[in-house]
Amino acid sequence: MTTHDKSDTAGLAGQAPGRARDLPTPAEAKAEARRLRAARAQDGQPIGHGQALEAVAHGHGFRDWNTMAAAIGALGPAGLRAGDRVTGRYLSQPFRATVLSAEALRPGWVRLELDLDEAVDVVTFESFSNWRKRVRAEVGPEGQSRARRSDGTPHMVLEL
Repeated sequence: MTTHDKSDTAGLAGQAPGRARDLPTPAEAKAEARRLRAARAQDGQPIGHGQALEAVAHGHGFRDWNTMAAAIGALGPAGLRAGDRVTGRYLSQPFRATVLSAEALRPGWVRLELDLDEAVDVVTFESFSNWRKRVRAEVGPEGQSRARRSDGTPHMVLEL
């Protein structure tokens, strides 16, 4: 098992897709730590939550919890990074695209720039069109943008 340090956390985006995508979400990692605490308590060897988080990080090959949390946060939804292929809906229109850039904003959130395979019309007015082939959006852990249309639907929804 290899151990990561803070200097290579940012490099996770350059890792082979399998490793980066094998990381748990923050909620999954914390649930794993709670299960570990419960099991250790049942065995008569109670540990604190911080110790459980550190043990979970070590189990995933990281030197500590902070390094693992940073690595998870840097991945954004589903570990998206430049070169990945994605599908979804942009302004309610289906698309397939290549990720041109993926910038981590905060844990689970990423600013994406996508090159759509086919341009989509971003105007719903019948006598006017505005076709876009490159789009940008901030997408959260569930693959949806916080920005919404007037009817409440997210500007972008990725199929994860």
